[in-house]
Amino acid sequence: MGGLLKVSSNPHVRSKVNTVGIMFAVVLALLPAAGFGIYNFGPRALWVILVTVVSTVLTEFLFGLYKKKQTIGDLSAVVTGLLLAMNLPVSIPLWMAALGGVFAILVVKCLFGGLGQNFMNPALAARCFLLISFPKQMTDFVTDAYTGATPLAALKAGEEVNILDMVIGTIPGTIGETSVIAIVIGACLLILLGIIDLRIPGSYIVTFVVFIGLFGGHGFDMAYISAQMAGGGLMLGAFFMATDYVTRPITVKGQYIYGIVLGILTGIFRVFGASSEGVSYAIILGNLLVPLIEKITVPTAFGKGGRKHEK
Repeated sequence: MGGLLKVSSNPHVRSKVNTVGIMFAVVLALLPAAGFGIYNFGPRALWVILVTVVSTVLTEFLFGLYKKKQTIGDLSAVVTGLLLAMNLPVSIPLWMAALGGVFAILVVKCLFGGLGQNFMNPALAARCFLLISFPKQMTDFVTDAYTGATPLAALKAGEEVNILDMVIGTIPGTIGETSVIAIVIGACLLILLGIIDLRIPGSYIVTFVVFIGLFGGHGFDMAYISAQMAGGGLMLGAFFMATDYVTRPITVKGQYIYGIVLGILTGIFRVFGASSEGVSYAIILGNLLVPLIEKITVPTAFGKGGRKHEK
């Protein structure tokens, strides 16, 4: 009897990786893009980042007092605030940035049950909320350093753009989306730590490239495709927001389908829409489709779903 095994309920798999560790890794991975944003746009970018992070953390703290349960220690509110700042123009009034932080945590996250229960990415939902509510301020990218349109807007207008500047990041745009190099450095860190993989980002970017090549009006012109890939927050969205554990599919097939859907939606918004962007709305709509994607990609349980043998 001493050799009997102890049977317990599932799950039986244990991991040393926890929520705090994952969120801390994401914060570290976002620092290169955040740091370059501060370098590119000046000290006011730092103020926007601080305001969004403080507003998200404070909102979660106050809601925790109401619910008598604090969750700010998991760092998810910090990640939300940082991601929101990455998606804001440096010229946005600070009170609007704070309002976005409150909306992200209170409306999108806490009112739906907290971390793990929100049905869309809080930072992107807040950005879309601000875009709808304050379109002028959210699309104003004029600063002391930059006075022209964003490269994607110029590209949509038929103008030429400097792809090297787009890769480096010395262009107008939101605080964290401009430098492809900084974003890829952070993404590599997450991949090396095993926080994310390439299923969603890879299928997203490849599908977008194919869509742009087929319907963008320039064929598979590499200069045009490279500019589309480097601009408009595609890399930031693909690696840091489409891969959000809560709002992405959990099935492997579902993650590939999800990435393909995001690529198609982003291409549709950019090619046929009035805006030159499209990543934020594509990911939000993709989040809403996740339950359906999971429903059609859940694998059949062993021993079920097979054909019965006739006697």
